[in-house]
Amino acid sequence: MEEYIVSARKYRPMSFDSVVGQSALTTTLKNAVKSGKLAHAYLFCGPRGVGKTTCARIFAKAINCMSPTEEGEACNQCESCQAFNEQRSYNIFELDAASNNSVENIKALMDQTRIPPQVGKYKVFIIDEVHMLSTAAFNAFLKTLEEPPAHVIFILATTEKHKILPTIISRCQIYDFERMTVQNTINHLKSVAEKEGISYEEEALAIIAEKADGGMRDALSIFDQAVSFCQGNITYQKVIEDLNVLDADNYFRFVDLALENKVSEMMVLLNQLIGKGFDGGNLVLGLASHVRNVLMAKDAQTLPLLEVSQQQRERFQAQAQKCPTQFLYKALKLANQCDINYRQSSNKRLLVELTLIQIGQLTQPEDSDVPAAGRSPKRLKSLFKKLMSSVQPRPAAQVAGAERRREERKEERAKRKEEPVIRNEEKPTAPVRQRLKIGSLGTTFSSLLKSDTPATAQAEPEVTNEEEQAQFTQEELELQWLSMCNRMPQKFTALAQRMKNLHPRITDYPHVELAVDNQLLLNQVNEIKGRIRVTLINTLHHSGIDLTIRLADMDEIKPILSRKEVFDLLNKENPAIRKLSKALQLQLA
Repeated sequence: MEEYIVSARKYRPMSFDSVVGQSALTTTLKNAVKSGKLAHAYLFCGPRGVGKTTCARIFAKAINCMSPTEEGEACNQCESCQAFNEQRSYNIFELDAASNNSVENIKALMDQTRIPPQVGKYKVFIIDEVHMLSTAAFNAFLKTLEEPPAHVIFILATTEKHKILPTIISRCQIYDFERMTVQNTINHLKSVAEKEGISYEEEALAIIAEKADGGMRDALSIFDQAVSFCQGNITYQKVIEDLNVLDADNYFRFVDLALENKVSEMMVLLNQLIGKGFDGGNLVLGLASHVRNVLMAKDAQTLPLLEVSQQQRERFQAQAQKCPTQFLYKALKLANQCDINYRQSSNKRLLVELTLIQIGQLTQPEDSDVPAAGRSPKRLKSLFKKLMSSVQPRPAAQVAGAERRREERKEERAKRKEEPVIRNEEKPTAPVRQRLKIGSLGTTFSSLLKSDTPATAQAEPEVTNEEEQAQFTQEELELQWLSMCNRMPQKFTALAQRMKNLHPRITDYPHVELAVDNQLLLNQVNEIKGRIRVTLINTLHHSGIDLTIRLADMDEIKPILSRKEVFDLLNKENPAIRKLSKALQLQLA
């Protein structure tokens, strides 16, 4: 049985012209060989699997070639080239710095540099993964690297240029290798498949190229794996199944469903993919990459940024015509935010589902109950509003009842407007037990009540949400009352502070009663009664709220305690608090 050699080794380039995707670098190296202007140290850096070590070997072979071609390539006929091809050359040394990174290894290498070559012009030392050398080894290497013997050339290769000392970098000519483009990788895989007699689909090779992420060695390794699975016929579906890659059709479907606001179907599709073993985080990353490609396909100038096959590019262009640009921007932002929070989330699936729900709402019209004041609502939209309205229509009796209540409220408001204004002195007041005269001012509390400017009841504002009948509790009523007081305009600051001490209560639901402890405050609150009622209706979402404001009885009036009095009362009524205050020596500041 013939010995099997993996494609990455079998089709490793043996000349500059066969190197894929690095034409600028190979042209520079060939010109250096032709002109004989060679530096004493080179640094090849770039991602994995893009040809750094391969180019170093080809360059070393061409340097020592006794009769290079006019293009700067090795002749492959001389003794030096044949020795290199048969792996018996004594002029080219390779050192793996990952396993030989000590000072002793570098010193042994320095000893080798003293011996001149027996065949050829130069001794070439290729040091792979040079960033793995220790700091002491780098320092021992410095002097020799700066002034090596005339017959020595160093070629350093690394994937992490930033880890190399600046003193080393400054002594080398630097060549930055580029990542392989998807199209270059596809073309190379086509040539390999044709040489091996393997049939293929271009879409399948595109999946392999995208999975390789810019590395040709990775692409050839995945290609060999796909060939073993597909038995000589590489198809798109078999490659998807073999590599367990999420089909791009799913991403196209996600975007189409989001444009139609079909959140339910998006949730079903997500459940199917998770059931097949796909990770939610990878799914969101793939969706973000897909949306980015759709965004690039909207403009002819950014179309070359798509690293996909021609068939996929046409699909992206077709979907880009349907997607609003604002939708793509917001979807990208949501997917990126999900990726940031994914690792810290304790319920990762819920995070992915919420992200997809939000993406599925981006093109949905604003809800009618959310004020559009130039800001996005702070809560999710009603996803199934249209569905519920069509499946569960409102009963006719309920509609008639709502219309009847609305007409009754309109008649009541019209009647209020027709009633004459009642002056304060005409209203029945609580009996004054004692009249106190205040010094030389000659003013009494009764005269304060008889103000020159009569208090008039303002026209009640219109209620805009007459159909809302949401339930509310006493706690919600008190919370919205306090929030209303905090939002009152600056001219009502003093009144708002006094209203915070009042406690509205539900008497006969949804009837609300407010007891005020003095006549002056009662007059002031009555002036804005209509506005208070409309505010409570809007915040509690119940159009049937009716507000009654009255003067409190003597037994309902409670003294307002200071902070010191509240603290003393707590200590008196709660032994635990009293014990804690004594143990910690707490005092009210």
